[in-house]
Amino acid sequence: MGDYMSDNLQHKITNAERGVYLLGTTPPREGIEDEKITAIADKLLSRLDPGEYDGLIVYDIQDESSRIAKPRPFKFRQTIDPRVYSQRLRQLAGVDLITYKSVAQRDEAAFKAWLDETKNEYQLNNLVLVGSPSSVGDFKLSLNQAYTTLAKHNSEIFLGGVTIAERHATKFNEHQRLAQKTAQGADYFISQAVYNPQATIDLLTSYAQLCQVRKIKPKRIILTFAPCGGEQTLAFMNWLGISVPNAIQFRILSASDALNESVDICCENLEKILQYAALLDIPLGLNIESLTNRKQEIDASVRLFRLLKQTLERHLDRVASLGKVADVNTSQSKAVTVS
Repeated sequence: MGDYMSDNLQHKITNAERGVYLLGTTPPREGIEDEKITAIADKLLSRLDPGEYDGLIVYDIQDESSRIAKPRPFKFRQTIDPRVYSQRLRQLAGVDLITYKSVAQRDEAAFKAWLDETKNEYQLNNLVLVGSPSSVGDFKLSLNQAYTTLAKHNSEIFLGGVTIAERHATKFNEHQRLAQKTAQGADYFISQAVYNPQATIDLLTSYAQLCQVRKIKPKRIILTFAPCGGEQTLAFMNWLGISVPNAIQFRILSASDALNESVDICCENLEKILQYAALLDIPLGLNIESLTNRKQEIDASVRLFRLLKQTLERHLDRVASLGKVADVNTSQSKAVTVS
């Protein structure tokens, strides 16, 4: 069953003619009872009909205090192994999973052992590797070293990477990072939460242009969106490095219902991105997450998922229709020329 499900998700992600629709979640906190883990998973799965989404993403939550001097708005709590939660979700619902793995904490030998365990004990084939949150601190393995180790490993991992539009806005090289990670084996990319659509548009455009120059097919970019319920969540987003323009912050905080306002903003942002994406030939997908464990924000993330899925599906239908019209016009032109 594991191999079939993995192949199924891989096929969906690599099929550029369709969208991909995922939900992101964090593992339960460390130390809770096994029955509680099952109850949390059941509650998550009950929020959506299995036919609505293609899979789930389980994050590997790390203490990122070395990345920024500001205090974390929400207290960091160690979670259970993401692989345990991924396995539990798969057992309960047969859903496809993508599991994140932070590689900085283990040296190469320990990472090899982790890969063996992931393949043989957990039977998880869809991974996203992430590096150290900063250049300071005690980290034992770089992301590049992890990619090299994985390439030598006897496993069939469907590898994804993280992309950060905000990084492109300051360093102007995120598109080159995407190409480099692709050369190292990455088959798709998942973005940080989008609240600055222009930064995402600029990244997608640079990436499309690079792919044209190099004559390579762009990999799928899965755009992440998350609702924001108010000031504390907004502070957490800023702490995470999510770019939220001042005008958007003011709009959320001054709204009578910040959560619903943020949902509207996310819908508008996707529409803006899709206006440009239609010209870029980059397959897109969606990942919707809740940045907190507050019920209201989790419920809002489900509503946002449905709204954004409808938006992307309408966009893909329009693009397909335009493609058919272009094919017809080309055929007619050839017929006229021949006659």
